[in-house]
Amino acid sequence: MSSSVETRQVNRDSLFLLAQLRVDGQETVHRIKVRNLSAGGMMAEGDAKVLRGALVSVDLRNIGWIEGSVAWKQDDRFGIAFVDEIDPKKARAPVTIKNTAPTTAPNMRKI
Repeated sequence: MSSSVETRQVNRDSLFLLAQLRVDGQETVHRIKVRNLSAGGMMAEGDAKVLRGALVSVDLRNIGWIEGSVAWKQDDRFGIAFVDEIDPKKARAPVTIKNTAPTTAPNMRKI
C-alpha cells in the first residue's frame, strides 16, 4: 500500500507565475497565481470559484492552454491535475518576443 507522502514525491518547481483560468461552463476568465508546477499538475491560488472534479483550462506562459481537473481545494488554493503532461521548465523560461525590426540599421545617405 502506498502512502500519500510517497505519491507526492513527484518533481515540482516552486515558482510564482500569473496565469489565466477558465472553468468549464463559466464565461469568466480568472487570473490566478501558480505556486508550484510539475509535469502532471499544479497548485494555484486565487478567488476562482472551483469545486473538486471541475474541468478547467489554464493558460501557462510559454506553454498555452492546458486542460485539467480540480484535484483538491482548500480556502483560496487548489490543485489541478493535467489531462496531458507538460514540460514545466518551459513555463520558467523568459517570454520571447519576436523582433520584426530589421537586424541591421538602414543605410542613411547625406543629401
